Amino acid sequence: MTKKEHFQNLLNNQGTIAALAIDQRGALRKMMEKYQDTPATIDQVKQFKSIISEQLTPYASAILLDAEYGIDASKERHASCGLLTAYEKTGYDASQPGRLPDILDVWSVRRLREAGSDSCKFLLYYDVDESDEINDHKKAFIERIGSECIAEELPFFLEVVTYDAEISDAGSAEFAKVKPHKVNDMMKVFSDPRYAIDCLKVEVPVNMKYVAGYAEGEVVYSKDEAQEAFKSQAESTKLPFIFLSAGVSSELFNETLDFAKEAGSTFNGVLCGRATWAGAVEVFIKEGEAAAKSWCQNVGRKNIETLNNTLSKTATPVIL
Repeated sequence: MTKKEHFQNLLNNQGTIAALAIDQRGALRKMMEKYQDTPATIDQVKQFKSIISEQLTPYASAILLDAEYGIDASKERHASCGLLTAYEKTGYDASQPGRLPDILDVWSVRRLREAGSDSCKFLLYYDVDESDEINDHKKAFIERIGSECIAEELPFFLEVVTYDAEISDAGSAEFAKVKPHKVNDMMKVFSDPRYAIDCLKVEVPVNMKYVAGYAEGEVVYSKDEAQEAFKSQAESTKLPFIFLSAGVSSELFNETLDFAKEAGSTFNGVLCGRATWAGAVEVFIKEGEAAAKSWCQNVGRKNIETLNNTLSKTATPVIL
């Protein structure tokens, strides 16, 4: 199967990406541990991923899982649902500067393809203003993965989470002021063909909680300034790009997509994680598997269908 054929498997019938993301590992354990006194087990994590995959993939064009704990869940997905697989180790070594990336020890892009994946997804933390020494390390790392994906005819989805080495709180107004530059200039960097990236999975270029009309407190951007950031983002790349939900509520994520469309963004879809299924975690821990499945068929399905409806009005089809 060619890259184009694999990519086609990830699209809905409108030619956009309406994907469900549950590649969380450490973050998912922490979510579970809010509702139990003991550490979350690997079996719990695997079981929860399988429930989400089985129950919600009939309504998604694709699902993003991780190679570590998500292989069983990938086999539970609906026949019409494509598969993206995370190739990175979760988190980063905070004892070293630069949030340097690493891949899973016993996996390769060939093994992802052999496991049935339609793409390789890699998460990179990137600050365009960090030192050349650190950023060249990251660029070379991405070049290697891109070459692997070319060899295996597997689409390469690069997920980039921006940060500032000098600002510790990414949710602060201070970071919100530099976020448009961080996100949009990063997209220009990784749109270079040398990285062989087929799709960018990115943050929206502003923190909507600081946009006039959405902010409950301090305002960092006027509506016009925020719209200009979205428009500039679309102009910064010729690659397909999709938005990650970044843990915001389902309601705010849908409002953000409407705002992006109004601003002239040509984004091609979403990979939506916690905004879709986060509420099932408490139900799973406190009430068990059957209750979690019921939650998925009611609240989870509604979350996805609401998002799909928003995408039908806002997302731009991918041209392969």
